Amino acid sequence: MDRRDFIRMSGLSLTGFLLSPWGVSAFPKRENEELIPFLDQQPAKSGLLDWSTLDSFITPNDEFFNVSHYNKPVIDQDTWQLEISGLVDNPMMLTIDDIKARPKQDVIFTLECSGNHGFPTFTGAIGNAKWAGTPLAPILKEAGIKADGIEVIFFGHDSGVEKRRGNDMPQNFARSMSVEDALEETNILCYEMNGEPLPQPNGAPLRLIAPGWYGIACVKWLKRIEIRDTRLMNRFMGRDYVTIREEKRPDGESVWMETSVGRTKLKSLPAKVTRIGDEYRIYGAAWGAPIKKVEVRIDDAPWQEATLDPVEDDANSTKWAWKIWHLNWSNPPKGEHTIVSRAIDTKGNIQPAGDSDYITKKRTYWESNGQVVRKIRIE
Repeated sequence: MDRRDFIRMSGLSLTGFLLSPWGVSAFPKRENEELIPFLDQQPAKSGLLDWSTLDSFITPNDEFFNVSHYNKPVIDQDTWQLEISGLVDNPMMLTIDDIKARPKQDVIFTLECSGNHGFPTFTGAIGNAKWAGTPLAPILKEAGIKADGIEVIFFGHDSGVEKRRGNDMPQNFARSMSVEDALEETNILCYEMNGEPLPQPNGAPLRLIAPGWYGIACVKWLKRIEIRDTRLMNRFMGRDYVTIREEKRPDGESVWMETSVGRTKLKSLPAKVTRIGDEYRIYGAAWGAPIKKVEVRIDDAPWQEATLDPVEDDANSTKWAWKIWHLNWSNPPKGEHTIVSRAIDTKGNIQPAGDSDYITKKRTYWESNGQVVRKIRIE
């Protein structure tokens, strides 16, 4: 994955309660607790979240991971404009002031790279922030999508050269959605992050935030939104960021499916274990869908329901945020133990086991959401 450029650590470093203008609570930390490292604990990678330090609900801007596939453009906001074009009745050119003059909408959304957890040591490409901007749907409706328009393509200012069949093709980074998906009311053209202007590494002056989608869909440094009558099949839709999965039919035939990475998958993770005397606590997070509950299994014991840390905010604004959870573990026997969690969403979907066919027959590292088993020793 050396083609990516991850910068700025995503380790959450605040302690106690995070005081913020929107009043959300933070990690349920106990005073004087001692961290007990997992036996399979890997050194934290630079630029990624260190789960062993997780102690905050909101990820500070200067600690939030970011990804760049081409360059990281620095854009003059005074001259920048967003073009709305293609199969529309009313093409538009919008300045940042035009966009900020429109109704404002915010959402607390956990942004995750679709390659997160694809490898055992790659687990920290994730962060949780409050994003603010203007809804996308009213702008698309004002532009007037023509009847034959089926695809909304988001182009960034970041650019590079792709080589295909002997051709050098200079192009901007681009991802797309169907018109129906783009018109979802949760999508925003974002210019603020955690109450501050959107940082340049995270897409300033404007980026797409699409709650419920992986980070690859949330195009940064927006340049143009174009409606077309054909599907986009560029590198980032049709070749890279494609999940390959073997599916077995009832008659035993294998069917190989290739699908473009899109919406987030239900996931949870035991993040760390701490102790105060003989009182141990398992902390973790769950995300990828509206979470109903999280269950934890220690060794081969029955699943136990964890406690979800309450968030003091409007339920709609935190629907797409991760849920911090913990489970108290009193007087555990000495020796080695395994800890695994599974998230259950509000529709009753259960995070799949790591050895399930759904996970083991996936042959690419994108969209990995199997249950993660951690090992620990109690002395």
